[in-house]
Amino acid sequence: MAVDAARRRGLLLLLVATATAFVARPATGSALVGEGCSASSPCGSGMRCATCSPLPGSGPAVCSRTTPIDPKIHGTGLPFNRYSWLTTHNSFAITGTPSATGAPIVSPPNQEDSVTGQLNNGVRGLMLDTYDFKNDLWLCHSFAGKCYDFTAYQLASKVLKEIKAFLDSNPSEVITVFVEDYSAPGSLSKALAAAGLTKYVFPPAKMPGNGADWPTLKDMVAQGHRLLVFTSKQGREGSDGVAHVWNYVVETKYGSDGLAMGSCASRAESRAMDSKAQSLVLVNFFTTNPSQSWACVNNSSPLIAQLRTCYDASGKRWPNFIAVDFYMRSSGGGAPLATDVANGRLQCGCDTIAYCKENAPFGTCTMPSSLPSSASASSSPNPSALRSSSSAPAPTLAPIILETFSSYIFLPVTVLGSVFVVLWNFDSIIVVLWGLWIASSL
Repeated sequence: MAVDAARRRGLLLLLVATATAFVARPATGSALVGEGCSASSPCGSGMRCATCSPLPGSGPAVCSRTTPIDPKIHGTGLPFNRYSWLTTHNSFAITGTPSATGAPIVSPPNQEDSVTGQLNNGVRGLMLDTYDFKNDLWLCHSFAGKCYDFTAYQLASKVLKEIKAFLDSNPSEVITVFVEDYSAPGSLSKALAAAGLTKYVFPPAKMPGNGADWPTLKDMVAQGHRLLVFTSKQGREGSDGVAHVWNYVVETKYGSDGLAMGSCASRAESRAMDSKAQSLVLVNFFTTNPSQSWACVNNSSPLIAQLRTCYDASGKRWPNFIAVDFYMRSSGGGAPLATDVANGRLQCGCDTIAYCKENAPFGTCTMPSSLPSSASASSSPNPSALRSSSSAPAPTLAPIILETFSSYIFLPVTVLGSVFVVLWNFDSIIVVLWGLWIASSL
């Protein structure tokens, strides 16, 4: 067993190395993944120049990937369940977003750019939490299943309109929405119709049962079924025209419970990960309390290691959806690289989709000296930078404590004052105390 474990660790390091080390430097001379960057030395396409940790003085700016290689680069003739898609957890909870209610938001964010920005960066899976609130459908964090003014991020209609605009402008793209649904029957279908999305929704009646292959991506596009909507509530096929997620998807534990290395258990509501009655696999990989500092490490080599673990636990299946917080933060290729790895394994049996050989038998791999421009986002670090990508140390505790306190405790006095003045009732006091208790328990 020890020899087998060592072999797997060795193969993992080789996988990360080969998946990032053989891509040519962009012709522009732009900095590569993991290299230092600045206004005079910008990053290549599909990357951004930023420090990994959001805290001041946490380190120099380096290039990190924001965009996976397009999973369709070698065609759309495979079943939908033979592709993997970068997915954002709580896609609506965006840093710096003022609540549309007018109250300051005290619940923590999970992402850093708009849903439109996420889609433009290659995200194709969105996780949304819906609530009936103020006579409308809202995207919200909650306490005990209830939405509050200071936890309500935005109206669902705003995000649904962003999805509609993207689908209209990108006629070959398919988006999957996972709805954690706390709304009444009919609320979601009403919102989808108002946003003009009903025509795009894949009908549940046409979804494959008993773990069968999905239609090809090409056929889904041709038939206009370019929006998959899965809800956590049973029985919504009739009232909302959307499918119950765990009839079609097996899903790992979410939050910190899902980060245990070497383990890949299913969440309570899902069937077991190795259930073959569902043909789609979703891997969650994010902390219970969102942290940009943790994402710097979690979104890099630990995430790729977890994909390997979940492949074994899921009946030798690679994930179709990889869900993370702060998807643009990593100490290397990050969640985009993990998506490339899953797509390589699913589509051609290679370590990354960058090595898939077009129009070749499964398992035929190549290490190109250059890639098509659409794949340039995988520009990679030099060997010294690669070491920080494949074996990044865990962040020290102090920055994480500071970040947590800044998120939960050290809010400006004016913000706390407005919360208590505007929302002075028993329920809101409980929620604020609950938030402080979470921070104190970290």
